Amino acid sequence: MKIKLPDHKIYDNGPEHLIGIKEKDDNRCSVKQRVLMTFCVFISLLGTVLGLLSLYNVLVLLQPNLTTSLGTTTCPTTTTTSSCSVSLVESIPEGLVYNNSVVANQTISTYSAWSQLISLAENEIHQAGMYWTLRGQDLYPHPSDWQGEDIFNQLVNAATKRNVKLKIVQNKPRPNQPNLDTEELAKSAGAEVRNLDFTHLMGAGILHTKLWVVDNKHFYVGSANFDWRSLTQVKELGVLVTDCPCLANDMDKIWSVYNVLANKDKIPDTWPDSLSTNINSNSPLKLSNDLSVFLSSSPAPFCPSGRDVDLDSIIKIIDSADKFVHISVMDYFPSTIYTRHPQFWPDIDNALRRAAINRGVSVRLLMSKWDHTRPSMIRYLKSLTSLSGTSSPKVDIQARTFTVPSFTPDQAQIPFARVNHNKYMVTDKTGYIGTSNWSGDYFISTAGVGFVFQGSDRQILVDIFNRDWNSDYAHQLV
Repeated sequence: MKIKLPDHKIYDNGPEHLIGIKEKDDNRCSVKQRVLMTFCVFISLLGTVLGLLSLYNVLVLLQPNLTTSLGTTTCPTTTTTSSCSVSLVESIPEGLVYNNSVVANQTISTYSAWSQLISLAENEIHQAGMYWTLRGQDLYPHPSDWQGEDIFNQLVNAATKRNVKLKIVQNKPRPNQPNLDTEELAKSAGAEVRNLDFTHLMGAGILHTKLWVVDNKHFYVGSANFDWRSLTQVKELGVLVTDCPCLANDMDKIWSVYNVLANKDKIPDTWPDSLSTNINSNSPLKLSNDLSVFLSSSPAPFCPSGRDVDLDSIIKIIDSADKFVHISVMDYFPSTIYTRHPQFWPDIDNALRRAAINRGVSVRLLMSKWDHTRPSMIRYLKSLTSLSGTSSPKVDIQARTFTVPSFTPDQAQIPFARVNHNKYMVTDKTGYIGTSNWSGDYFISTAGVGFVFQGSDRQILVDIFNRDWNSDYAHQLV
């Protein structure tokens, strides 16, 4: 390589000699030689650095951009994330009225939450769910289907008018039960729709998660399906989180697990580090001085490094309670219910018995009663409440059923509606909002998500439970 220096003499930067200069002393370099050698070393180092930078840029282009698709891989859990906004979300079926006004204005409607997410979307909306029937024409046209119809149209408009990408992972539809909504979203809005086949992946089960993630900044998770009935005819509970990139990124990792497994028939032996998390029960994310959160997932094989298994989270919450455990879920069974022969599955049941007997914790269970309730659930609940008594050990376990009445013949005609579909728990320390019913099947082979939090918002969940427990719609076991 030839280098032209300011004195216009040409030098070769080889190691042996300088062209045009005679060495006066074999053991000593002249000042000019030393300056020249120093300069040459600098040029060589500079060339090496530039070469490495070029190689790095090539590698970045060849690999997926994890910062764009998943955000940062770790979040600081010891400092607060003050920008985050958290709201509890409810669907109250048409005609259901409470005398208790304590909860009024403390929650927002599911329709409002979903509409807000769509309006906030700038780049991508990620969704995961079992099925899609947002439009009345998909299942049962009804005047109250308008909210679902509007959500569907908002999704189409976001995609076609604002270039928002829709990415959907759904449970693989049965051949005779296609998801007409997602077929139409793919056709008219360019949605990317992928199927999760649990028969191949787990041998049984379904994708039972109900999840929205928007731009790795905002999300909804809860009991509400992508179904117009979940907005106006079914009682639901969930949570909306906005302007919270760190937690939304962590939720998107759960969605990404589903996306990775879509159209696959095998779960990987190990998950990539990009899907691992440092937000968990040991290090929850602090959203404010009095609110901390972590996310759990099921089934266990769907949990990369650092992710709490949903069942473990539920049991830890029960085991940590000192005063009370309040549970409101649609189904409660200490067994499997979708296997050919029910299998005893006492994991949660044993935790509740330990809490009540060993520590004197008050337990309240509010289950749903509707046309599709299995009679065996009442027997299981009675096996818990029969432990109650004032003699040593003092045990306080109570259970009630919650019925959503059909106030008109028209409402009674809507299929699989008018039910309390909630899936939550609250204790004197912790709140839990999930997507799973409480039987063995949902934790062994079915996908679900838990939102676990401590802080002031926990009291809103207590108020919701007490409102329902003391309402005219709650009844003693019979």
